[in-house]
Amino acid sequence: MQTSKHLYSFNYDHYERDLCKLEAKNIFNQEDKNKLLFSDVLVTPSSSAFIKNRLDILAASEDYPLLIKKIKELQIKMEGFKVEYYVFGGDETPYAERLNKLKDIGYSIEGYPDYHHPDTTYALCLHYGIWYFGLLTKNKYAWQKHKEKPWSYSNSISTTIAKSLVNIATNGNKKNTLLDACCGVGTIMLEACFAGYSIEGCEINPKVCKNARENLAHFNYTAKVHFANIGEMKKNFDSVIVDLPYNLFSIATENDLSHIIESAAKITKRMVIASGSNVSNHIEKAGFHILDQCFVGKRGKKYFA
Repeated sequence: MQTSKHLYSFNYDHYERDLCKLEAKNIFNQEDKNKLLFSDVLVTPSSSAFIKNRLDILAASEDYPLLIKKIKELQIKMEGFKVEYYVFGGDETPYAERLNKLKDIGYSIEGYPDYHHPDTTYALCLHYGIWYFGLLTKNKYAWQKHKEKPWSYSNSISTTIAKSLVNIATNGNKKNTLLDACCGVGTIMLEACFAGYSIEGCEINPKVCKNARENLAHFNYTAKVHFANIGEMKKNFDSVIVDLPYNLFSIATENDLSHIIESAAKITKRMVIASGSNVSNHIEKAGFHILDQCFVGKRGKKYFA
């Protein structure tokens, strides 16, 4: 039986699989298995694009009647609650039986339920023969509001990748300070701010820098955006995210790439780099070595990674 405090469920498309697993390794020090993961690490689901739910386990047992006994012993008193049944692979419990089990749990909680607008949601699930009951926290995807930011460009990094870069760079530690070395219109900065991280950005294009500031202000975020070249930054950061310029809108020479990476290396001991080409030679030249990497495809783009 798992003794971890939390059970996380994940959702991702096949082309995002490796990115999700890299993110999970950096937050939980393990990968998900069949889109599930047990851990003692507490993570807010909305800080990731891939975490669907988190179940804070309150009781567990192989024996269902014993589980109900344990739930009653918790003496839960809650008004406006709801209990949901989560079906994972291998659970063949008939629908009618699932409803009866939800009633069992509902009668074990003192208070009136609210099925439509619950203040608190509990969940029941069966995983490899073990029944788990606990508090359920859902990813409500409120961060998708950032897609309505005032300024955006076709070459902006996706929100999903932006959130992962933040989590990988920080290992999920909210105390770590971040710099987005080529922040553009602030896509990465928006996700860091939403998740509660301390982040700054720098941008050499004055118009784009202004756009980034307006995007942040639109959502009432106060992160600082420097109108500066990364080489001008003197402050040290725990991690630096480098989304390297690419494609027709922001052409970067080999010297530009080398300058960006070497400049970032002077103000941090940890970098997370997103690149459309192999930049391992620039990374080695900066005195860094690659700890891990993954390829991320693009929806509908068969030959882009």
